[in-house]
Amino acid sequence: MKLNTPVEIQSPAWKVDPGSRLLFAGSCFADSIGRKFCEQYFTAEVNPYGTMYNPASVCHTVTRTSFVPDIAFLTLGTNHIYRLRETGEIVDNCEKRPQNLFREEELTVAQCLEWLEQTRKLLRERNTEVRTLVTVSPIRYAKYGFHSSQLSKAVLLLAAEAFVKDHPEDCWYFPAYEIVMDELRDYRFYAPDMLHPSPQAVDYIWERLGDVLFSTRTLGYLTELRPILAALNHRFFDPNAPASVTFREETEHRLAAFLAKWRQ
Repeated sequence: MKLNTPVEIQSPAWKVDPGSRLLFAGSCFADSIGRKFCEQYFTAEVNPYGTMYNPASVCHTVTRTSFVPDIAFLTLGTNHIYRLRETGEIVDNCEKRPQNLFREEELTVAQCLEWLEQTRKLLRERNTEVRTLVTVSPIRYAKYGFHSSQLSKAVLLLAAEAFVKDHPEDCWYFPAYEIVMDELRDYRFYAPDMLHPSPQAVDYIWERLGDVLFSTRTLGYLTELRPILAALNHRFFDPNAPASVTFREETEHRLAAFLAKWRQ
């Protein structure tokens, strides 16, 4: 008896290795997944200029950062943008300025694709071997109304599909949106606001991502790191006791030796 509808995921030809430099740019879903990599001591930069929701703002992040990734994770949340009426520029953050200073627009599929192409071009100017992972955030936008939110996601999905079809050698789509909608089709996988994925859902998506994207070497890295993380997260009855201090220092030495070994 099948009690869910698993999403089939085709593995890309390239993988994440322990030494891979990873850039995460996009919605708060990019923050959640990027944080998982940081917790595992990968070299990662996560939304260095704040959370970005649309393809234009994601491109702006890549333009501004000096970080040079081996793999860029681009998470698209919406096709809605805001232009400053005075200049016509797309703003990434309204900075709590009066709403009447801005004009809201919706990017078309073609416009979203154009921003993705520009982002890829910028990335490849810095590293010709860079790989790009695109995903659509499963977070719904209640402020649009749920029908309009779905239409926004549809535009992003169509743009992402066209993008990876144009560049199958270095671009890949990860179905985070589909996993939440189809595999985790239950409100227990949502945060209290009933819009964002719960920590359990994020952990599940992390596991599904690892199943197809982690190299054999990365799996070994994570296995060896696990007991060190457990020791780092150990809660002491008396943190200042000599035994506690010694344990903490020894664990930090273990971590330093571990990172030196795997980042050679």
